[in-house]
Amino acid sequence: MSPLSRRSLLWAAAAGSGTLLGAAAPGHATAAEGGTAPFGPYGAPGRRLTPRTLYVDPAGRGDHPTVQAAVDAAGPGHTLVLAPATYRETVTVPATHTDLTLVGASGDPRRTVIVYGNAAGTPKPDGSGTHGTSGSATTTVAAAGFTAYRVTFANDFLRADHPEITATQAVALKATGDRSAFLHCRFLGHQDTLYADSPSLSVFARQYYAHCYAEGDVDFVFGRATAVFEHCRFHTLARDVDFTPKGMVFAPSTAVANPYGFLATGCRITSGAEDGAYKLARPWVPSSDPTARPSLVVRDSLLGPGIDAAAPYTDMREQYPWQAQRFAEYRNAGPGARILDPAQRPQLTRAEAATATRAAYLGEWRPYAP
Repeated sequence: MSPLSRRSLLWAAAAGSGTLLGAAAPGHATAAEGGTAPFGPYGAPGRRLTPRTLYVDPAGRGDHPTVQAAVDAAGPGHTLVLAPATYRETVTVPATHTDLTLVGASGDPRRTVIVYGNAAGTPKPDGSGTHGTSGSATTTVAAAGFTAYRVTFANDFLRADHPEITATQAVALKATGDRSAFLHCRFLGHQDTLYADSPSLSVFARQYYAHCYAEGDVDFVFGRATAVFEHCRFHTLARDVDFTPKGMVFAPSTAVANPYGFLATGCRITSGAEDGAYKLARPWVPSSDPTARPSLVVRDSLLGPGIDAAAPYTDMREQYPWQAQRFAEYRNAGPGARILDPAQRPQLTRAEAATATRAAYLGEWRPYAP
């Protein structure tokens, strides 16, 4: 791998702007939007930072007008720099494209958006059936070593616009590759927004999400990956239904042989719904893996009033009760973290918490270090 082909390029550019992972404040112009538009400190087709850097701009100032065209032209170790724009397309990064990096050239991930609107029940254009949950994904990443930096991944399917569709899972991003890192990214959708998964039951894919934002309603962070969410914000949406819970934040489906599932540390959970309308999690034991034993640890995080403090967990199916899974908390705060009934809120001991760390989950992989 070339020294500037992947994450080191990001650290170099960030160091030049005096910040590591911070986003520009709303309303402030960035280098990418000033005199060096549209790619800012990341070069341009006439002055590439590395031979493996490609530039994407729908206005024609880059190498390719779409993200998928750039992915198709890229190979292992390439960096794709995206001009600030809304890219309305589906994107697939195949397993062959290892160590690929996507960089939003703007300092604000809200200005670089990859979005589409398929749901699980949306008919395929060729008439061969519906997309299914995985097929609904706006962006699918199968490659190992993928990094995204300051990019928004969105699925704008709305139930109200399609009452004829009953399978309303609509994935913004599905990632299955090992060593997948998302830094200052956003994931927008409703049901099944962020699918943190692995390519097979026998592969324990590691993923790292730092300073990210994810929103949705039903099971909007789900899958069987070993995923660490650090300093992220999860936002539960207002939902026009007359029942509670209106949804759940997490729905892990961890393989029983995997000691590590989802870890949320130093995070915030906020809500646009009324107090207590959402559950923190429910276990997903898919029909493809009836032996799954979902794992979730939420620690050192702030849980807002939108989470049901009295009963923060619920079942997806009666035969797989949440109490039989690997759910635990540690040193959380906020109105949604109140322990009203200890039986409803399993807590880690101090010794157990010492093993529920970023380093333990990710092993020798250190995406958080320059």
